[in-house]
Parts: sequence; structure tokens; C-alpha cells
Amino acid sequence: MTQPARVQIVEVSPRDGLQAEARTLPTEVKLELLDRLADAGLTAIEATSFVSPGAVPQLADADDLLTRLKRRPGIRYPVLVPNERGLERALAAGADEIAVFVSASESYSQKNLRRGSAEAVATACVVVKLAVARGLRVRGYVSMVIEDPDDGPTDPDAVITTGTALLDAGCVELSLGDTIGTGTPAQVRALLDALRSAKIAPDRLAVHFHDTYGQGLANVLTAIENGVTAVDASVGGIGGSPFAKGKGASGNLATEDVVWMLDGMGIETGVDVRKLAATASWMAVQLGHELPGRAARALFG
Repeated sequence: MTQPARVQIVEVSPRDGLQAEARTLPTEVKLELLDRLADAGLTAIEATSFVSPGAVPQLADADDLLTRLKRRPGIRYPVLVPNERGLERALAAGADEIAVFVSASESYSQKNLRRGSAEAVATACVVVKLAVARGLRVRGYVSMVIEDPDDGPTDPDAVITTGTALLDAGCVELSLGDTIGTGTPAQVRALLDALRSAKIAPDRLAVHFHDTYGQGLANVLTAIENGVTAVDASVGGIGGSPFAKGKGASGNLATEDVVWMLDGMGIETGVDVRKLAATASWMAVQLGHELPGRAARALFG
């Protein structure tokens, strides 16, 4: 096991966080969120999603938001696209980096993408190749890498098959999602070992843990000790799995909690945890409810 000198935080609250919230924020507030996250030192901020406005009304302003976004040098602003139509919309709005989304489980693919896993991967690979041909950097999300609420435990071979297809199509990085947050450090270690055996190196991977069962930070620690140096997180812990929300469970792992842990380990992130926690407190006001992240509450009450 090793400890990296630096970890890249990929902030997903403007997309993965806000899409799960009941309240739809004005575009001006979303743009302020993006600015606050950049002020805190984050250099990879997922800005929005070009899915159907009918499917995700919280992000219906994606075209307007990305067009109005004042980009800062040195900061990446990837956007999620579901298909070729979404890619064209993203390109028209000025996107220079995209992400595609598939599931390692069949049931979640049917629920979330309305198509089987094999068909969804094929569609995603077409989008990846088109984007790469246009000079875009592409990231691939693979969800349900540990367990699916309907299908049960996910076979690591399914993650390997899905991830290999995305990498072969041109994705530069795979983000592994424990979408319902059931994973434990032993399961994370076993999955990373399986991927390494399949010649998918840790430096091609990111991790995206939900904190439903309180395992998020332990799983991040396990991942970075096993060579992963990119971690997805959401300020305040906003967003998360719809399968957990009805049980009152938390969803995404809070970015400020991750940064607090890494700061304490002497691992560089470039992120100011207090500015980040202040942004989490501000977001609680915008969304009208307390957020699950712990560090912000500890620092600001």
C-alpha cells in the first residue's frame, strides 16, 4: 500500500448533486456555485448535464449555463452527455470535456438509461469516439460497481468488460461508482485488484463513493492506498442515490470531508477546506435544508 503525494478531487455537486434535489436552483445561483468551488481551489468541476430537460428538470438550463459560464484558466468543466444529441448540444454550448454514463448492472441500466447494459455501452462508445474525434477529453462513469439493489452483488467481470469498452473507445479515465453506498474497504480492494489483473491500471481510475452506510471515507482511503489518485465528491454531500433517499440515508460523499481527511494525511489537493465548508453552508441555505457533510457543520455549526 502507498500514499500518493497528491489527489485530484473531481467536484460533482453542480451536476450529480443538484440533479437529485427537489428544489431547482436559478441559473445565477448555479453559476455562483461554480465560482465558489473554483475560489476554493477545485480544478475539475462537473458543470451540468445535457440530458433531456424533461428527464432532469433541475438541469434544464444546461445550454444557457455553459454558454454563460466564465471559465477560469487551469480549471476543467466537464459535462455529462447521454447520447449523440446531448453531445451536439454540449458542443454548441462550448463544452471541451464530456463524461458518459453506463451501468455495470442490468437493472439499473434499464431503470436509468431505459436500455440494456450492452446497448447502453454501445451507445456510450459511439459518443466517446465522436467526442474524441472532435478533440474533447472524455471521462467514463461506471455505476453499480459493487452492488445493485435489484440484481445483488456486481460481478467484477461486468465492471471490467464495461470499463474496457469505454477505455478502448477513447475515455481517458473511468470513474467507479458505488451508487447505493453499500461497499466496504474489502470489496473496494477486491475490485481494484480485479481491475489491475485485467490490465486496467489505477492511474486510469477514479472513485465515486456514496456514504449511505458511512463507508465513504474508509473506501476513499482504501482506494488511494491502492494507487487511485482521483476522487469524486460533492460539496456538502448533496445528491446521491434515489434508492437510498427514501430511507433517510445520505448520498454523495461530502467534498469537504474528503479534503479534511487528506489534509490530515499530508496529501495535497490544492483545495481550501474552510472555503469549501463555507460553500457547503451557503448551499444549505440555497437548497433549504441541512446537508449531510460533517466537516462544514463542525467548522461553521
